[in-house]
Amino acid sequence: MTEGDGRDESASSADGPDRRSTGPLHVPVRLDRADELLGPALDSADGTRVMIDATLGLGGHAEHFLRTYPHLHLIGLDRDPDALRLAGSRLAPFSDRITLVHTTYDGIAEALDEAGLPALESVHAILFDLGVSSMQLDESDRGFAYSVDAPLDMRMNPTVGITAADVLNTYSHGDIARVLSTYGEERFAGKIASAVLRRREHTPFTTSGPLVELLYAAIPAATRRTGGHPAKRTFQALRIEVNGELDSLKSAVPAGLEALAVGGRVVFMSYQSLEDRVVKQELAPRIKSRSPEGLPVELPGMGPEFRLLTRGAERASDEEIDVNPRSAPVRLRAAERIARRAE
Repeated sequence: MTEGDGRDESASSADGPDRRSTGPLHVPVRLDRADELLGPALDSADGTRVMIDATLGLGGHAEHFLRTYPHLHLIGLDRDPDALRLAGSRLAPFSDRITLVHTTYDGIAEALDEAGLPALESVHAILFDLGVSSMQLDESDRGFAYSVDAPLDMRMNPTVGITAADVLNTYSHGDIARVLSTYGEERFAGKIASAVLRRREHTPFTTSGPLVELLYAAIPAATRRTGGHPAKRTFQALRIEVNGELDSLKSAVPAGLEALAVGGRVVFMSYQSLEDRVVKQELAPRIKSRSPEGLPVELPGMGPEFRLLTRGAERASDEEIDVNPRSAPVRLRAAERIARRAE
C-alpha cells in the first residue's frame, strides 16, 4: 500500500486455503516467506517449540506450521469468536498441540499464562498477520467492504464496542475529521465530516451504501480518477477507530518481542503504512547497541537484543500477487532475538 491506503475488498489478511460453504478459497498471505523466516526457530527434533499466531483468522497459516513442524505447540489468538470457532474446527486434528484464546493480539501475556508459560522469553516464533481478515471482508453483514451495502458495523469482535455507525452518528465534526485524517490519511477529512453531519441531521447512518454515495460526492472528481476508490481511506479509518487497532498494536509488539527466547523469530505482515510504522518504531531501539559511542568493546548487557532478518519492509513479488492478489499491499518485516534482555 501507499501512504494512507487501506485494504480494500480485494486485499485482506486472508488465511486459508479454506473453502467454506458460502465463501471463496482463501490462500494464506506470504506463507512461503513466513515459513522461510520462522522455520529455523521451529525446526527441532529435541523438544517442543512454541509459536504464537497472534491473528489466527481462519487458521491457514496455523495449519501449515502445525503440519510442517511436528514438535510445534501453537497458541492462536483472535478477538472474533466466529474465527476461533472456524479455526478450531480446521485445526481439530492438532487438538493436543494447540491453545486457542479469545483475545486481541495485545493479550499475549494472558494467552501465555493460559498455556502455562511465562510471559518472558518462552516463545520460539510469532506471526502477526495484521488488519481485517478474509472472513470479515467476505461476510457482507460485517460492513468492512464498501463494495456492498451492508450494516455499518466493522467490529472484529461483534459482541462488544461501538460500531462504525455509532462513530458517524455521534462523534463531533472535529472528532470525525481527526479519525479520517489520522487513521485514513484522508486529505478531505474536514469536508467529509461536514457532509456526514449534514446528512445525519435528517437520516442517521445505518448501512454502508449511503456513506459510499456521500464519499463520491464529497471527494473531488480529479482525486477520484487518480486516488483509488474514494471510500478506501474512510473505511480504513473507521475500522481502525472502532477496533482500537493501533493502540492494541502498540501494546502487542513489545509484548511479543519480550516473549521471544534467544534464537526466537517474529514476522509482521502489515497492510497499511500506519501499522508498519508502529512495527518499525518498536523494532528500531532493540536492534541498536546501548553502549556509549566510541568504546572499543560492547559493554555487557548493552548490545542489541534483536537483528533484522529483512532489509526494510519486503513486498510480495509480481508472481505471488498474480497467485494471491490479497498479498499486494503487504509490508513484511522480520527479526530474531540474539540476546537476553538486560536486567
